[in-house]
Amino acid sequence: MTEVEAKKPQESLQDRLAQVIELLHRHKLVEGLTHRQEGQHQDLVESLVHRQNLAELQRKLDDLHPADIAHILEALPLDDRLTVWQLVKAERDGDILLEVSDAVRETLIADMDDHEILAAAKDLDADELADLAPELPRDVVHELMESLDAQQRERVRSALSYEEDQVGALMDFEMVTIREDVSLEVVLRYLRRLKELPGHTDKLFVVDYDGVLKGVLPIKRLLVNDPEKQVGEVMADDPVSFHPDEDGYDAAQAFERYDLISAPVVDKNGKLIGRLTIDEMVDLIREESESEVLSMAGLREEEDIFASVWKSVRNRWAWLAINLVTAFLASRVIGLFEGSIEKLVALAALMPIVAGIGGNSGNQTITMIVRAMALDQVSTGNTKRLLRKELGVSLINGILWGGVIGAVAYGLYGSWSLGVVMTAAMTLNLLLAALMGVLIPMTLARLGRDPAMGASVMITAMTDSGGFFIFLGLASIFLL
Repeated sequence: MTEVEAKKPQESLQDRLAQVIELLHRHKLVEGLTHRQEGQHQDLVESLVHRQNLAELQRKLDDLHPADIAHILEALPLDDRLTVWQLVKAERDGDILLEVSDAVRETLIADMDDHEILAAAKDLDADELADLAPELPRDVVHELMESLDAQQRERVRSALSYEEDQVGALMDFEMVTIREDVSLEVVLRYLRRLKELPGHTDKLFVVDYDGVLKGVLPIKRLLVNDPEKQVGEVMADDPVSFHPDEDGYDAAQAFERYDLISAPVVDKNGKLIGRLTIDEMVDLIREESESEVLSMAGLREEEDIFASVWKSVRNRWAWLAINLVTAFLASRVIGLFEGSIEKLVALAALMPIVAGIGGNSGNQTITMIVRAMALDQVSTGNTKRLLRKELGVSLINGILWGGVIGAVAYGLYGSWSLGVVMTAAMTLNLLLAALMGVLIPMTLARLGRDPAMGASVMITAMTDSGGFFIFLGLASIFLL
């Protein structure tokens, strides 16, 4: 537990956010009252009150972890966000910029001048600089690169040469390396001279004189073995390692599968070039999950909840337009059966049930398929079996719940034929939902798109149109 956490163990993050909002509100209230006062001392009073309230808010911010400040900034409207941002100490700016979302980071950087950006970035590690560089002004990035030593500059360029979701862009360069022909006692003395270890150091990396990875020495083995033993005797010579061009999400799954805290990254010749750590993997998994949720709703990118109206409109309009087209198609399907609905008004009351249940079932199927694809559990060899399974589930659900709603329809309208049509329509629409729930994400993946992109919008459109057509079509044939 950090010192800050030890001071405030009883406070939740929401408590801290509420306190900051209360201080901001109090500052605005007092400032408004002093503005309405008249007299020669008004400016002095206003200045004193202004400084007093902001000083209290700054003290509160100084006690918070950078991640907590990042959360608070994301939860504040733009004006309040910038007020709080100006009160954060300059030496903490870089850490906070790394914690906030991309959308919020953009608003914070826009409020900083070049000198402030350089000051915020000067103490960051190479991998952290690579994270920020794409969002900084070009002239600032150039000046920042010039201020680095040759090793740091090369590390930043190396990280920037990879796509943002590749291992090479996620690895860091802070690690401890040792030789296999030294004793554990020598390693312990070496670590004591370092005085501080890089974060998430659960193992030391064993390399030869050319930097080629030979194995890893877990800290627990270092501590419990005889100090006279050599590293080569107790090290693990088959560690899980990654290449810089591998997919970061695959690496994250490996971290989860093997319970890793850190892992080496090696080039094609086996030379150690960096390491992955659990904090980066957790961040990646969270970002991937958030991106998947946004994609399923048809949102193109992460959105600042306090972004401008126009920016939010640009992020949302595309799939709303598609949804409008599909809704119009569904309305035209209903229009084809206007005569049937006029003759039997019960159809208008019952048809939304068929469409709605079909949409819910389709979304369940899509969620399962997208998750399975993310975990690499879907392949060409098991697609047919997976489809048969989903169709079987939908068939049973259709007969079961279709029978229930069919019985309800019979009870309400006294028509057994209407109940049968309701049961048949429910079953057929659930089968359609299962088929589309499997095919839509797989088709998107085959086209090179995100399988979750707009999937819920598509399945709702299919089950609405299909449900209306099936139910009204069967009713027209068997009831009228």
